[in-house]
Amino acid sequence: MFYWFMKYLVAGPILKSIFRPWVIGAENIPEHGGAIIASNHLSFIDSVILPLCVDRRISFLAKSEYFRGKGFGGWATKTFMLGTGQLPIDRSGGKASEASLNTGLAVLGGGHLLGIYPEGTRSPDGTMYRGRTGVARMVLEAGVPIVPVAMIDTEKVMPIGTKLPRIRRIGIVIGKPLDFSRFEGMEGDRFILRSVTDELMVELRKLSGQDYRDVYATSVKERAAPA
Repeated sequence: MFYWFMKYLVAGPILKSIFRPWVIGAENIPEHGGAIIASNHLSFIDSVILPLCVDRRISFLAKSEYFRGKGFGGWATKTFMLGTGQLPIDRSGGKASEASLNTGLAVLGGGHLLGIYPEGTRSPDGTMYRGRTGVARMVLEAGVPIVPVAMIDTEKVMPIGTKLPRIRRIGIVIGKPLDFSRFEGMEGDRFILRSVTDELMVELRKLSGQDYRDVYATSVKERAAPA
């Protein structure tokens, strides 16, 4: 209830009037059943704008730090994240990664839409980076279609490191669902997982028009961080 209240009565109307998002391919979102919405990731605002422009609810897996803040600011952030359909996950690896997988599978098993960023983190420079295979494992285990989505110009609205967005239009391009049912039961094969992930990234590059680097975005961020 709170999600729909925020979407249609509070945040949704305000944000849509400010950023005037345009959408191509909305008909490619399945009307019923579980599906993964796999998007490029250019800005924090991606997880806000995309759900506002899709009729069905999308739940994104968001890092748990967003839900742990203290004071009024921490409460406001947590409330906003929950109101826009974010689910807290621990990204520390190991058992935490397995728990994240199970959270995503539960969403899909309930017949809902799950939003995932295959790159694993926001692009530091607008380039598209190598996809992580967790998305492939999830789609094969859940047996659901995966819909590629390209966010356009969100990095210009809210670049990394900024707290207040700039006012300009945002675009969303939604591709046709990808079916990987031919790999059913092969989620334990790392070569299959890489093949599925790479095929998805090719589709995302076609939709977004971004340049591509075959390295992980996290590696680029780590090398750029001050010693």
